[in-house]
Amino acid sequence: MDYVLKTFDLSKKFKNRLVLDRVNMSIKRGEIYGFVGENGSGKTTVIRLVSGLINPNGGSIELFGVKDTDPKILDQRKKMGAVVETPSIYLNMTAVDNLKMQYDILGLKNPDKITEVLEEVGLSYLVNDNKQAGNFSLGMRQRLGIAMALLSDPEFLILDEPMNGLDPTGIVEIRELILKLNREKNMTFLISSHILTELSLVATTYGIISRGRLIKEVSASELQRECERSVYLQADDNARLYEVLLARFGDNVKVDGVGVRVYGNLDLNEVLACAMQNCKLITVDNSRFGIEEYYLSIMGGVRNA
Repeated sequence: MDYVLKTFDLSKKFKNRLVLDRVNMSIKRGEIYGFVGENGSGKTTVIRLVSGLINPNGGSIELFGVKDTDPKILDQRKKMGAVVETPSIYLNMTAVDNLKMQYDILGLKNPDKITEVLEEVGLSYLVNDNKQAGNFSLGMRQRLGIAMALLSDPEFLILDEPMNGLDPTGIVEIRELILKLNREKNMTFLISSHILTELSLVATTYGIISRGRLIKEVSASELQRECERSVYLQADDNARLYEVLLARFGDNVKVDGVGVRVYGNLDLNEVLACAMQNCKLITVDNSRFGIEEYYLSIMGGVRNA
Protein backbone atom coordinates (compact mmCIF):
# COMPACT_ATOMS: atom_id res chain seq x y z
CA MET A 1 0.00 0.00 0.00
CA ASP A 2 1.37 3.43 -1.01
CA TYR A 3 1.05 5.77 1.98
CA VAL A 4 1.75 9.50 1.85
CA LEU A 5 1.53 9.92 5.63
CA LYS A 6 1.61 7.61 8.63
CA THR A 7 1.91 8.58 12.29
CA PHE A 8 2.91 6.25 15.09
CA ASP A 9 1.76 7.01 18.66
CA LEU A 10 2.20 10.72 17.92
CA SER A 11 2.01 12.72 21.16
CA LYS A 12 2.44 16.37 22.12
CA LYS A 13 2.45 18.31 25.37
CA PHE A 14 2.23 22.05 25.96
CA LYS A 15 3.32 23.11 29.46
CA ASN A 16 2.82 19.58 30.81
CA ARG A 17 -0.69 19.42 29.30
CA LEU A 18 -1.15 16.46 26.97
CA VAL A 19 -2.85 17.77 23.83
CA LEU A 20 -2.17 14.75 21.57
CA ASP A 21 -2.30 11.24 22.93
CA ARG A 22 -0.71 8.50 20.78
CA VAL A 23 -2.31 9.38 17.47
CA ASN A 24 -2.00 6.73 14.75
CA MET A 25 -3.28 7.84 11.36
CA SER A 26 -2.68 6.69 7.78
CA ILE A 27 -3.29 8.53 4.51
CA LYS A 28 -2.99 6.69 1.21
CA ARG A 29 -1.84 8.36 -2.01
CA GLY A 30 -4.73 9.99 -3.86
CA GLU A 31 -7.03 10.15 -0.83
CA ILE A 32 -8.92 13.19 0.42
CA TYR A 33 -8.61 12.63 4.15
CA GLY A 34 -11.22 14.52 6.15
CA PHE A 35 -9.80 15.23 9.60
CA VAL A 36 -12.77 16.08 11.79
CA GLY A 37 -13.10 17.05 15.43
CA GLU A 38 -14.41 19.75 17.70
CA ASN A 39 -12.49 22.99 18.17
CA GLY A 40 -9.49 22.28 20.40
CA SER A 41 -9.49 18.55 19.61
CA GLY A 42 -5.88 18.57 18.35
CA LYS A 43 -6.35 18.84 14.57
CA THR A 44 -4.07 21.85 14.08
CA THR A 45 -1.44 20.40 16.42
CA VAL A 46 -1.26 17.27 14.25
CA ILE A 47 -0.98 19.44 11.14
CA ARG A 48 1.81 21.54 12.65
CA LEU A 49 3.69 18.39 13.63
CA VAL A 50 3.33 16.85 10.16
CA SER A 51 4.43 20.13 8.57
CA GLY A 52 7.54 20.25 10.77
CA LEU A 53 6.53 23.50 12.45
CA ILE A 54 6.78 21.93 15.92
CA ASN A 55 8.33 18.74 17.30
CA PRO A 56 6.53 15.87 19.02
CA ASN A 57 7.13 14.77 22.61
CA GLY A 58 6.55 11.17 21.62
CA GLY A 59 5.94 8.95 18.64
CA SER A 60 7.00 9.51 15.06
CA ILE A 61 5.91 10.56 11.57
CA GLU A 62 6.52 8.90 8.22
CA LEU A 63 6.18 10.89 4.98
CA PHE A 64 6.29 9.12 1.64
CA GLY A 65 7.84 6.13 3.42
CA VAL A 66 10.60 8.15 5.13
CA LYS A 67 10.76 8.39 8.95
CA ASP A 68 11.16 11.79 10.59
CA THR A 69 14.42 10.54 12.16
CA ASP A 70 15.93 10.25 8.67
CA PRO A 71 17.62 13.44 7.34
CA LYS A 72 15.85 12.75 4.04
CA ILE A 73 12.57 13.80 5.69
CA LEU A 74 13.43 17.38 4.64
CA ASP A 75 13.28 16.33 0.99
CA GLN A 76 9.91 14.64 1.58
CA ARG A 77 8.47 17.81 3.14
CA LYS A 78 9.32 19.62 -0.10
CA LYS A 79 6.62 17.44 -1.69
CA MET A 80 4.07 19.01 0.65
CA GLY A 81 2.12 22.24 0.59
CA ALA A 82 0.19 23.55 3.58
CA VAL A 83 -2.16 26.33 4.63
CA VAL A 84 -2.11 26.17 8.43
CA GLU A 85 -4.77 28.11 10.40
CA THR A 86 -4.95 31.28 8.25
CA PRO A 87 -3.19 31.92 4.90
CA SER A 88 0.21 33.57 5.39
CA ILE A 89 -0.21 36.47 3.00
CA TYR A 90 0.95 40.09 3.08
CA LEU A 91 -2.17 42.24 3.18
CA ASN A 92 -0.38 45.30 1.76
CA MET A 93 0.75 43.41 -1.36
CA THR A 94 -1.05 42.27 -4.50
CA ALA A 95 -1.76 38.63 -5.27
CA VAL A 96 1.10 38.50 -7.77
CA ASP A 97 3.56 40.15 -5.37
CA ASN A 98 2.61 37.71 -2.63
CA LEU A 99 3.28 34.84 -5.00
CA LYS A 100 6.58 36.37 -6.16
CA MET A 101 7.70 36.58 -2.53
CA GLN A 102 6.91 32.91 -1.96
CA TYR A 103 8.47 32.02 -5.32
CA ASP A 104 11.77 33.64 -4.27
CA ILE A 105 11.70 31.95 -0.84
CA LEU A 106 11.29 28.55 -2.49
CA GLY A 107 14.04 29.28 -5.01
CA LEU A 108 11.88 28.30 -7.98
CA LYS A 109 13.03 28.65 -11.58
CA ASN A 110 9.80 28.80 -13.59
CA PRO A 111 8.31 32.33 -13.52
CA ASP A 112 5.27 31.17 -15.49
CA LYS A 113 4.24 29.18 -12.41
CA ILE A 114 2.72 32.28 -10.81
CA THR A 115 0.22 32.70 -13.62
CA GLU A 116 -0.45 28.96 -13.64
CA VAL A 117 -1.38 28.72 -9.96
CA LEU A 118 -3.59 31.81 -10.13
CA GLU A 119 -5.40 30.12 -13.02
CA GLU A 120 -5.73 26.89 -11.03
CA VAL A 121 -7.40 28.58 -8.06
CA GLY A 122 -9.66 30.80 -10.18
CA LEU A 123 -7.83 34.08 -9.57
CA SER A 124 -6.36 34.64 -13.05
CA TYR A 125 -8.14 38.01 -13.23
CA LEU A 126 -5.71 39.28 -10.57
CA VAL A 127 -2.60 38.85 -12.73
CA ASN A 128 -2.54 42.56 -13.68
CA ASP A 129 -4.65 43.84 -10.78
CA ASN A 130 -3.14 46.28 -8.27
CA LYS A 131 -5.66 45.51 -5.55
CA GLN A 132 -3.97 44.71 -2.25
CA ALA A 133 -4.76 41.43 -0.49
CA GLY A 134 -6.14 43.37 2.48
CA ASN A 135 -9.09 44.30 0.24
CA PHE A 136 -9.78 40.70 -0.82
CA SER A 137 -12.77 38.74 0.40
CA LEU A 138 -12.06 35.88 2.80
CA GLY A 139 -12.64 33.39 0.00
CA MET A 140 -10.13 35.16 -2.24
CA ARG A 141 -7.55 35.11 0.55
CA GLN A 142 -8.12 31.39 1.08
CA ARG A 143 -7.63 30.71 -2.62
CA LEU A 144 -4.51 32.90 -2.71
CA GLY A 145 -3.12 30.94 0.26
CA ILE A 146 -3.76 27.71 -1.63
CA ALA A 147 -2.11 29.19 -4.75
CA MET A 148 1.00 29.91 -2.68
CA ALA A 149 0.99 26.32 -1.42
CA LEU A 150 0.68 25.07 -5.03
CA LEU A 151 3.75 26.92 -6.30
CA SER A 152 6.06 24.00 -5.56
CA ASP A 153 3.77 21.44 -7.30
CA PRO A 154 3.08 19.48 -4.09
CA GLU A 155 1.94 15.88 -4.15
CA PHE A 156 0.34 16.29 -0.72
CA LEU A 157 -1.66 19.37 0.29
CA ILE A 158 -2.71 20.13 3.87
CA LEU A 159 -5.58 22.56 4.44
CA ASP A 160 -6.48 23.57 7.99
CA GLU A 161 -10.18 24.54 8.23
CA PRO A 162 -10.26 25.90 4.63
CA MET A 163 -14.04 26.55 4.72
CA ASN A 164 -14.01 28.35 8.08
CA GLY A 165 -15.83 31.70 7.89
CA LEU A 166 -16.61 31.47 4.18
CA ASP A 167 -20.00 32.32 2.70
CA PRO A 168 -21.83 29.57 0.77
CA THR A 169 -20.34 30.65 -2.55
CA GLY A 170 -16.82 30.60 -1.14
CA ILE A 171 -17.36 27.14 0.35
CA VAL A 172 -18.50 25.78 -3.02
CA GLU A 173 -15.48 27.34 -4.77
CA ILE A 174 -12.97 25.80 -2.35
CA ARG A 175 -14.75 22.44 -2.50
CA GLU A 176 -14.66 22.39 -6.31
CA LEU A 177 -10.98 23.38 -6.30
CA ILE A 178 -10.11 20.48 -3.97
CA LEU A 179 -12.00 17.99 -6.13
CA LYS A 180 -10.41 19.36 -9.32
CA LEU A 181 -6.84 19.08 -7.98
CA ASN A 182 -7.51 15.58 -6.67
CA ARG A 183 -9.10 14.44 -9.93
CA GLU A 184 -6.70 16.06 -12.39
CA LYS A 185 -3.40 15.75 -10.48
CA ASN A 186 -4.14 12.83 -8.15
CA MET A 187 -3.19 15.22 -5.35
CA THR A 188 -3.52 13.81 -1.83
CA PHE A 189 -5.27 16.00 0.74
CA LEU A 190 -5.44 16.27 4.51
CA ILE A 191 -8.33 18.65 5.27
CA SER A 192 -9.30 19.52 8.82
CA SER A 193 -12.76 20.72 9.80
CA HIS A 194 -15.20 20.64 12.69
CA ILE A 195 -18.09 20.20 10.23
CA LEU A 196 -18.50 16.58 9.12
CA THR A 197 -21.36 17.37 6.75
CA GLU A 198 -19.13 19.70 4.72
CA LEU A 199 -16.27 17.21 4.61
CA SER A 200 -18.69 14.53 3.46
CA LEU A 201 -18.96 16.30 0.09
CA VAL A 202 -15.26 15.80 -0.70
CA ALA A 203 -13.64 13.25 1.61
CA THR A 204 -12.84 9.66 0.65
CA THR A 205 -11.63 8.78 4.16
CA TYR A 206 -12.25 10.28 7.59
CA GLY A 207 -10.23 10.52 10.77
CA ILE A 208 -12.27 11.52 13.82
CA ILE A 209 -10.32 13.10 16.67
CA SER A 210 -11.48 14.22 20.10
CA ARG A 211 -9.56 15.45 23.13
CA GLY A 212 -6.25 14.67 21.47
CA ARG A 213 -7.11 11.04 20.65
CA LEU A 214 -7.87 9.64 17.20
CA ILE A 215 -11.17 7.88 17.84
CA LYS A 216 -11.78 6.30 14.46
CA GLU A 217 -10.68 6.13 10.84
CA VAL A 218 -13.44 5.21 8.41
CA SER A 219 -13.76 5.17 4.62
CA ALA A 220 -16.52 7.12 2.88
CA SER A 221 -18.21 3.85 1.89
CA GLU A 222 -18.08 2.59 5.48
CA LEU A 223 -19.52 5.86 6.73
CA GLN A 224 -22.31 5.64 4.16
CA ARG A 225 -23.10 2.18 5.44
CA GLU A 226 -23.21 3.45 9.03
CA CYS A 227 -25.73 6.06 7.88
CA GLU A 228 -28.07 3.62 6.15
CA ARG A 229 -31.56 3.05 7.41
CA SER A 230 -31.40 0.92 10.54
CA VAL A 231 -33.41 -0.64 13.33
CA TYR A 232 -32.21 -0.22 16.91
CA LEU A 233 -33.39 -2.80 19.46
CA GLN A 234 -32.95 -3.45 23.16
CA ALA A 235 -34.12 -6.61 24.89
CA ASP A 236 -34.13 -8.25 28.30
CA ASP A 237 -31.08 -10.21 27.12
CA ASN A 238 -29.08 -8.10 24.65
CA ALA A 239 -26.31 -10.71 24.29
CA ARG A 240 -28.88 -13.27 23.17
CA LEU A 241 -30.54 -10.66 20.93
CA TYR A 242 -27.23 -10.01 19.18
CA GLU A 243 -26.59 -13.73 18.66
CA VAL A 244 -29.93 -14.49 17.03
CA LEU A 245 -29.94 -11.39 14.81
CA LEU A 246 -26.33 -12.02 13.75
CA ALA A 247 -27.24 -15.58 12.77
CA ARG A 248 -30.15 -14.32 10.67
CA PHE A 249 -28.86 -11.04 9.18
CA GLY A 250 -25.06 -11.48 9.30
CA ASP A 251 -22.81 -8.44 8.92
CA ASN A 252 -25.81 -6.09 8.93
CA VAL A 253 -25.92 -6.51 12.72
CA LYS A 254 -23.74 -4.38 15.03
CA VAL A 255 -23.58 -3.81 18.78
CA ASP A 256 -24.68 -0.23 19.49
CA GLY A 257 -24.28 0.90 23.10
CA VAL A 258 -26.35 -1.39 25.30
CA GLY A 259 -28.48 -2.53 22.36
CA VAL A 260 -28.18 -3.87 18.83
CA ARG A 261 -28.57 -2.09 15.48
CA VAL A 262 -29.52 -3.84 12.23
CA TYR A 263 -28.56 -1.90 9.08
CA GLY A 264 -30.06 -1.92 5.59
CA ASN A 265 -33.45 -1.64 3.93
CA LEU A 266 -34.74 -4.76 5.66
CA ASP A 267 -38.31 -5.81 6.34
CA LEU A 268 -39.01 -4.47 9.83
CA ASN A 269 -41.56 -7.20 10.50
CA GLU A 270 -38.95 -9.85 9.69
CA VAL A 271 -36.44 -8.27 12.07
CA LEU A 272 -39.01 -8.00 14.87
CA ALA A 273 -40.29 -11.56 14.36
CA CYS A 274 -36.75 -12.95 14.59
CA ALA A 275 -36.04 -10.94 17.73
CA MET A 276 -39.31 -11.66 19.53
CA GLN A 277 -39.05 -15.40 19.00
CA ASN A 278 -36.01 -15.40 21.25
CA CYS A 279 -36.14 -12.29 23.48
CA LYS A 280 -38.48 -9.85 25.15
CA LEU A 281 -38.04 -6.51 23.38
CA ILE A 282 -37.83 -3.34 25.46
CA THR A 283 -37.01 -0.70 22.82
CA VAL A 284 -37.42 -0.52 19.02
CA ASP A 285 -36.37 2.51 16.95
CA ASN A 286 -36.66 2.37 13.15
CA SER A 287 -34.74 5.38 11.80
CA ARG A 288 -32.14 6.69 9.38
CA PHE A 289 -28.86 7.44 11.10
CA GLY A 290 -27.57 10.66 9.51
CA ILE A 291 -23.96 11.82 9.26
CA GLU A 292 -24.38 14.37 12.04
CA GLU A 293 -26.06 11.81 14.30
CA TYR A 294 -23.25 9.36 13.59
CA TYR A 295 -20.61 11.93 14.54
CA LEU A 296 -22.47 13.04 17.66
CA SER A 297 -22.96 9.44 18.78
CA ILE A 298 -19.20 8.86 18.58
CA MET A 299 -18.43 12.11 20.37
CA GLY A 300 -21.02 11.31 23.04
CA GLY A 301 -19.44 7.92 23.59
CA VAL A 302 -16.02 9.51 24.00
CA ARG A 303 -17.23 12.09 26.49
CA ASN A 304 -19.11 9.52 28.54
CA ALA A 305 -16.17 7.09 28.60
